[in-house]
Amino acid sequence: MNIKRLLSVSILLAVNSTLYAQTGLDKTAQQIAAEMIPGWNLGNTLEANRDFAITEGATYKPAVTIFSNYGGLESETAWQKTKTTQEVIDYVKSLGFRSVRIPCSWVWGHLSNPNDYTIDATWMQRVREVVDYCIHDSLYVILNDHYDGGWLERNIHVTGEAKTKNEEVLRVIWTQIANTFKDYDEHLIFAGLNEPSVEDEATLAHLVSYEQIFIDAVRATGGNNAKRLLVVQGPSTDAEKTCNWMTDKLPKDPIGQKLAIEVHLYYPWNFWGMTEDAGWGNVFFYWGKENHVSSSSHNATYGEESDVIRIADRLKTCFVDKGIPVINGEYGIIWRTITDEGESQEKHNASIKTYYKTMNRVCMERGIVPIVWDTNSSGINQMTVLNRSTRTIFNPYMMEGIREGIGIRP
Repeated sequence: MNIKRLLSVSILLAVNSTLYAQTGLDKTAQQIAAEMIPGWNLGNTLEANRDFAITEGATYKPAVTIFSNYGGLESETAWQKTKTTQEVIDYVKSLGFRSVRIPCSWVWGHLSNPNDYTIDATWMQRVREVVDYCIHDSLYVILNDHYDGGWLERNIHVTGEAKTKNEEVLRVIWTQIANTFKDYDEHLIFAGLNEPSVEDEATLAHLVSYEQIFIDAVRATGGNNAKRLLVVQGPSTDAEKTCNWMTDKLPKDPIGQKLAIEVHLYYPWNFWGMTEDAGWGNVFFYWGKENHVSSSSHNATYGEESDVIRIADRLKTCFVDKGIPVINGEYGIIWRTITDEGESQEKHNASIKTYYKTMNRVCMERGIVPIVWDTNSSGINQMTVLNRSTRTIFNPYMMEGIREGIGIRP
C-alpha cells in the first residue's frame, strides 16, 4: 500500500473511531440501564488468581500475591479452564444478553511495580482485549475492581496511615484504568469496588469517602470519562443495608444523572448457597409456591416471590424513583443434584427456573439491572449457566428462567 493511501486510511479510521467514541454519552443512567437487561458475569476469570486456584492442594499466599506481579496471564484460567475469546462473547450475545460484567483484579498479582502501584501493561492489554470483544458486539460492559485479594474490600474500616495508603492505591489504579479506556463510548461502565465489607453505619462514611475518590479519579482523566456512567456499591452490597443507610448518603458526582448503585441479590441463603442442614434451618431444595414437595423438609420457608418483590420495591423507592438505577450485579442459585429418598430432582429444577424467571421479571419491571453470576464450572452442585468451551447452555433451567423472565424467545 502506498504512503498516500495508507495515510488516507489511517485518517478515516481515526475519524470513525472518534465518531464512535463520542456517541451516546448524553444518555442518562436510567436510559443506559434500560438497555442493559439482561446481564451476564464473566465469573471466575479476570478476577481469579493462580495462587488461589480452586484445585485440590492449592494454597493461598496473600503476602506473595497482593501488591505483586505474581498472577500473570495464567490467572485467567486458574478458577475455570476456558480462555475468553470473541467467539465466547458472540455466543453470550446470541442468547440475548445485553450486558457483560467483568470482575477484575488489579493489585492481586498484576502490578509491574508494587512500589507505585503500576498495573502490568500485559495484563492491562488482556483486559482491554476482553472488553473489546464485548464492545465489538455492542454489549454494555461493567469493569470493576473486584475482590482483588481483599486489599480494600476487607479493610474499609481502617483508619490513620492504613486508610491513607488505601486511598492512594485506589486513586492510582483507577486513574490508570480510566486513562486506558478514556476514549470508549457509553457502552463501557466503571464500577469502583465489588462487595465492600460494611457492617455498621460508622464504617459507611469510610465507604462513601472511597467511592468519592473513585468518582473524582475517573472524572479527572477527562475525555469520555467526563460523562461515563459510574457505579458505586452499597454497604456489603446488601439491599436492606443499602436502603437503610445510603439513600441520602451517596458520594457526589459533578455530572448529573450518571451514577448507579450496586447490590447483590443472593437471597435467600438457604436456597442459593447453603450446602447442608443446620440446627437453625435446612437447605432449601424447593422455591416457589408451585414447586414445594409436601413430604420434604427442604421447602423454602422464607425468601420466596413476595420477599423478592418486597426487596425490589424498596430499591425502586429508595433509588430508581430518584433517577438512580440499581445494578443487581450478582445473583444466582447453586443447582443441586438431589438423590435423597422422598425428594424430587424435577421440582428442584423447576425451582431453579422459577427463581431465575422471577428475579429477572421483578428486576426488569422496577428499573433494576439483573446480572447473573456464572462460574463456567462443570459437574454437580454448580452455579453455572453456560459452558464456554463448547458454547452451549450448561443449565437449561437457569437459561429458560432468564429468557422467560424478560420475554426473550428461544
